[in-house]
Amino acid sequence: MDLRLAGKKAFISGSSQGIGYAIAAALAAEGVQVTLNGRDAARLDTAVARLREEHPHSNPTGLVADFAKPDEVSRLLVELGDVDILVNNVGLFGLAEFGAVDDDEWARYFDVNVMSAVRLSRHVLGGMLERGWGRIVSISSESGVNVPADMVHYGVTKAAMIALNNGLAKLTRGTEVTVNTVLGGPTYSDGVAATVAAVADAQSLPTDAMKQAIIGQNRTTLLERFLDPAEIANLVAYLASPLASATNGAAVRGDGGVLTGML
Repeated sequence: MDLRLAGKKAFISGSSQGIGYAIAAALAAEGVQVTLNGRDAARLDTAVARLREEHPHSNPTGLVADFAKPDEVSRLLVELGDVDILVNNVGLFGLAEFGAVDDDEWARYFDVNVMSAVRLSRHVLGGMLERGWGRIVSISSESGVNVPADMVHYGVTKAAMIALNNGLAKLTRGTEVTVNTVLGGPTYSDGVAATVAAVADAQSLPTDAMKQAIIGQNRTTLLERFLDPAEIANLVAYLASPLASATNGAAVRGDGGVLTGML
């Protein structure tokens, strides 16, 4: 299917690996000129080179910035320029007991998971409205709806992202700009793989056994498996396209059936 995205420009935060890279690859395959982002220059350069090799006709670039550091974010915004598609993907993730998460850690999670989307959206939304077309897609989580007891700090920030996009969508009334949120399910990204491996190591279990144990606890999906990053990326590519023109202000489930309620 032609998503009619050829020639568009996109920026994907946190895209040197995992879900963010998969989104960049999906958009590049549709002819989008993508700008990747990561906090490590060498890793980002590797990702840009890999994307260029996978999609020779694309022209990917990279912008280094750590969204936990305001000065680096300010520099990125100066260098970014106008984009047609913004994907707010960067985020922190981790298991922690509620009582063990202090104020500084709460602030760090909000700064990266929520304020990154605030700052980027504030930077691009005005230009999208002036040009008459644009897409903002934010990667939230089913954990923002059903907050896990062992990731309260994470879930709360993902709920805030849903709320942010709900409000931003109301600013696009009567235009061809849309703002949507993807509620991703447990996805075997690089970050999740590292977390699973760490938990497995702490319990002296093989990583595959821990992965299956998580599935067995119904921590994943009706699919009974982790999602692949490409499955989230395909949904994002659709929402970023003109074909999704009737979808605005939505929290779209790409959770594999973790959220089993009708609404």
